[in-house]
Amino acid sequence: MCLFFVASTQLLFGADAQDVSTGIKPDLPKVLIIGDSISIGYTPPLETLLKGKAEVVHNPGNATHSGNGVARLDEWLGNTKWDVIHFNHGLHDLKYVDENGKNSAFEESGHIQVPLRQYKKNMEVIVRRLKDTGAKLIFATTTAYPDRPEGPLREARQAKRYNAAALKIMKRHEVAVDDLYAFTLPRLDELQRPNNVHFTDKGSKALAQLVAKSILDALGEPQDESGDSHATGRT
Repeated sequence: MCLFFVASTQLLFGADAQDVSTGIKPDLPKVLIIGDSISIGYTPPLETLLKGKAEVVHNPGNATHSGNGVARLDEWLGNTKWDVIHFNHGLHDLKYVDENGKNSAFEESGHIQVPLRQYKKNMEVIVRRLKDTGAKLIFATTTAYPDRPEGPLREARQAKRYNAAALKIMKRHEVAVDDLYAFTLPRLDELQRPNNVHFTDKGSKALAQLVAKSILDALGEPQDESGDSHATGRT
């Protein structure tokens, strides 16, 4: 009798019927996260937050700079029909590298990996390609960091410049924005590792909450109103 009831329910309500054994809906919306090590850090807690609501997939490895994004975007998209694509490039674009492309800690022996002018061109190409997928797009601004942190040279002022350039492109293409920069800038001491661009576990979880809100909003899913007041920005 129980088996008959379950089967009858699925027949009556079709693919949207809830899986009685797991409590989740089959054929969950598919979400692609494209980004660097910051997004790699917040993807595991994001998967937990969206469990039963969306299937979250991060591009293989580190997306690094926007030039790499242009070159590998089709590979990352694959043949999957994505419902939402949450993407970012910037932190690797604005860092200093030497003539061999290796990280450089000094301005005298290096240069910005992807100059701002080329970054704009790359992001334009990326957005146009992503729009062709039909997915709902969300751009994440580059997270804030202290001036000249450990590792390759990164000047704090460059994050603001690169974000501003990207935001103009997103506004023109009507792409939603997760302003992770504005969220993290006043909270670096609380969420980020000392003198570093990377975040603590607490910081990654906080970023995941913000990203989850933006994704659920794009999917039209109800959200917990008890979360952080810093919501997804719109351009």
